[in-house]
Amino acid sequence: MKSRTSVFGMAVVGLIGAIIGSFSMMLYASTHFAGIAGPGNTPPAVQAAPIVAGGTTDQDRIINAVKRVEPSVVALQVTVNGVQYVPADPLSQFFGGNSPMQRQRVIERASGSGFVYSRDGLIITNAHVVPRGTSQIMVVFSNGDRVKGHVFSANPAIDLALVKVDNYAKLPPPVEFADSSKVQAGQWAIAIGEPQGLQRSVTVGVVSGFNRDEPVPGDDQQLHLFRGLLQTSAPINPGNSGGPLVDYDGRVIGVNQLTANPAAAQGIGFAIPSGTVTQTAAQLVKTPGQTVNANGTGTGKGFLGVIPVDITNNVRTQLGGYHDQGGVAVQQVNDGTPAAQAGLEPGDVIQTINGKPVNSASELVSTVSGMKPGAQVTLRVWSQGIKKNVQATLGEQPVQTYLQNQQQNP
Repeated sequence: MKSRTSVFGMAVVGLIGAIIGSFSMMLYASTHFAGIAGPGNTPPAVQAAPIVAGGTTDQDRIINAVKRVEPSVVALQVTVNGVQYVPADPLSQFFGGNSPMQRQRVIERASGSGFVYSRDGLIITNAHVVPRGTSQIMVVFSNGDRVKGHVFSANPAIDLALVKVDNYAKLPPPVEFADSSKVQAGQWAIAIGEPQGLQRSVTVGVVSGFNRDEPVPGDDQQLHLFRGLLQTSAPINPGNSGGPLVDYDGRVIGVNQLTANPAAAQGIGFAIPSGTVTQTAAQLVKTPGQTVNANGTGTGKGFLGVIPVDITNNVRTQLGGYHDQGGVAVQQVNDGTPAAQAGLEPGDVIQTINGKPVNSASELVSTVSGMKPGAQVTLRVWSQGIKKNVQATLGEQPVQTYLQNQQQNP
């Protein structure tokens, strides 16, 4: 009986050993031969690092999320060649003189963040991190490796760009994106990047708002408007730009972009939602060497350039003889605008736009702003008792006008 028991035990042990051995070989093959091309020499798919198992508390999950994403986050050290205009004789300014201006070459160095987007060396960052005039990019990986990169393509209107590194054998895996349309207010948000040159920094907050419109002064001293941003309380500082904002599964929900004026508010940061990022990146992959929408950081809304007022009895009296129903009176025409170029004058009444009646100032504004800049419109205008058709080409609504309209009609 004892002998039979021993043989049975040996058989069981042998069977278990065979199973373990087979499993080990399968595991070894899956991890050591994953880089071999498959049928038809198709390169293997490269995916984000797996979600780290274990941990049920919020702190554990945040730690695991950072461990998952951090290897794929990079620092970008950027050199930009530019030109500025300075007085040929600076001392003349102190004595009330008007010295002629001269061009002076400027070399600036800045830093930002990014993260691996694809296995062929593409890295996502903000377009403002690698602006026009960028002459050198050094990509610093989490393992300390420094690899030269170059701007692959950019879309300043969305403030996204792709940077490319070539032939880097130790490229970390691309990140995984979450669906930003399913992100909820109050959920954890983790910002990872290189603020102020401090490598591999992590800040934590929550998602605090959606569809925010934020005006940002550009290098041209003009306000540029970025729309549909995700708001977060996770601190975003200079150098964080271009880094990922992730949920606590380590999936990217946005690209860190900017922070509100710290003198006016604290804990208000903005990120480009992952839905916008993935859509824009897919387009940028198809446009190597190009800058898309270079001047498109405006409102994208039509603009006529008049200050309209509703027709009231008082307005009718001032117009002197306007007896028609409906229409919107023109109180002011701004210089240099499409309205001025079309010959509109204060005291005119706009009755229709492309044949559609307009009966209030708000209706006129919404109709025009709902059109695209560059659209051709036909205005039916009453002018000092004479009715005529006026052709106009819409401009782009200025950021300041857009913001004023938003405040008046929240």
